[in-house]
Amino acid sequence: MDLQTVYSSLTGIVVKISVSIGSQINEGQELLILESMKMENAISAPFPGTIKSIQVEEGNLVKKGDPIFQFKKHDPDANQPGQLDVPDVQQDISLTELRSRKKYLNDENRPTATEKRKRKNKNTARQNIDQLVDAGSFREYGGLTVAAQRSRRSMDDLMENTPADGLIAGKAKVNGKRFASRTDIIAMAYDYTVLAGTQGTMNHLKMDRMIELAMNKKLPVVLFAEGGGGRPGDVDVHTIAGLYISTFTRFAALKAVVPTISVVSGYCFAGNAALAGSSDIIIATADSSIGMGGPAMIEGGGLGKFHPGEVGPSEVQTTNGVIDILAEDDVDAVEKARQFLSFWQGDFVDWESADQEELQHFIPQNRKRNFDCKRLVQILVDRDSFLELQPEYAPGVITGMARIEGKSVGIIANNGSIDAGAITSSCAVKTSAFLGLCDKYEWPVISLIDTPGIMVGPEAEKSGTVRHAGDLFVAGANFSQPFLSIVLRRAYGLGAMAMMGGSTHRSHCTISWPSGEFGAMGIEGAIKLGYRKELESIGDEKERKEYFENMVAEAYDRGKAISMASMLEIDDVVEPRETRAWISALI
Repeated sequence: MDLQTVYSSLTGIVVKISVSIGSQINEGQELLILESMKMENAISAPFPGTIKSIQVEEGNLVKKGDPIFQFKKHDPDANQPGQLDVPDVQQDISLTELRSRKKYLNDENRPTATEKRKRKNKNTARQNIDQLVDAGSFREYGGLTVAAQRSRRSMDDLMENTPADGLIAGKAKVNGKRFASRTDIIAMAYDYTVLAGTQGTMNHLKMDRMIELAMNKKLPVVLFAEGGGGRPGDVDVHTIAGLYISTFTRFAALKAVVPTISVVSGYCFAGNAALAGSSDIIIATADSSIGMGGPAMIEGGGLGKFHPGEVGPSEVQTTNGVIDILAEDDVDAVEKARQFLSFWQGDFVDWESADQEELQHFIPQNRKRNFDCKRLVQILVDRDSFLELQPEYAPGVITGMARIEGKSVGIIANNGSIDAGAITSSCAVKTSAFLGLCDKYEWPVISLIDTPGIMVGPEAEKSGTVRHAGDLFVAGANFSQPFLSIVLRRAYGLGAMAMMGGSTHRSHCTISWPSGEFGAMGIEGAIKLGYRKELESIGDEKERKEYFENMVAEAYDRGKAISMASMLEIDDVVEPRETRAWISALI
């Protein structure tokens, strides 16, 4: 009989013998288990055969190289049964448990919660993330967490009703088909179907973990911030006020390092609103309400009873500058987030532009007649690339991102249809913040100028114009990216200088259209002030008016764009249709 011997491959205690004399075995089948250094090690058959003898017993100490089995090796050419009898493999309990825990991380296994969102015409948190990121790229962190309420609820209850502790978070890619790099992001979404999207103990820890990852890897963060703020029901962790929580300061610190975008749909109160407010950009749906306290907190403070929809509705938060981009619904909000990210991610190779001949006679011949500056912007930049920020807040200045020949740029422009394009206190605040955003994102800025100056008067000063206008000069002085000033028509006084980053020579270039007119202040006002005595000395009203109009005409001639360029106060005067070529050459 041709017997084969199996030797031990290590030293250990025999804790289990899995076969008996006469057993037929397959190659790789477990023969026995040795315990060595507190670990169990299976010894397997090197080839098929029949057990003839066993040299060890359970409990024996076996040394490396000791014989443990003898068996007859099967002849591969002999007629053998197609399948040897093998003991049933015990079901992997840990795998079953894992699948049981993770099934609630799938919307299909939470039909009640999902249906409730559908009735409200809302996406689930997971649907929002799926739409945002590239297919198959999301890797979830902390999905197995549940609410810190184990002392009051069963684990089955917590798994089913508090999956991921109400915060879905992970790393993913966005716009990967268009860009080769800068596609990795951190995506986090409060799940309103889990305890109203509140901030729990475990999801605070999870968010801290994700923020650290975003900070270390320099990854942008998109946060879906719907939810009701702090959660009082997490009883497993003993704390009094929880004011030591570091999530808010950690998230705020991200703003100096990476892009941070918050998307709000529905109600967003207290802690959730604080995070949204710490972001670079807030994109919100028309049915959103954003407030630093929800109805319960308001009532608790003795301030009255309110419906959630009355606290910071979108029509309020768009006009005061809280909401940067107003979206129609969840789907539109996510698409706006993808578009905003794309400006940071890189250049477009493929682009189209409108016929620039449309700009050639865009400015009315009547210098006092308004024109549609937003339409002008849309013609000037790549087709369908303009994404305006805060259109309802401080509408006297237009701010937003766009592309010129595929390259990302920031746009600031005076809107002559609002306060004649004068820079109000709120316009200065809006423009300063936008310049800071563009500097951080490394976007060149195109400034389209048509302003009579900074708003003046007793009412204007009540809004803090002095300080806010000063901040606009500070923002321009410290702006580190290319800054291109294009005078469309009026460029008067400190307002024009502020729109140029500080002066005509502060910009990387200052050019004007032929319609440009310049002065230290509005020409009519300057004549009335500077020539008051001369005007008062003319008794005849018709003669006085004729004298005034002649002085104004002379002043306009001195301050027209060509005169400014002849004195090198600006760099050039260009035809409107040539503007894109100037911009593309300088960025």
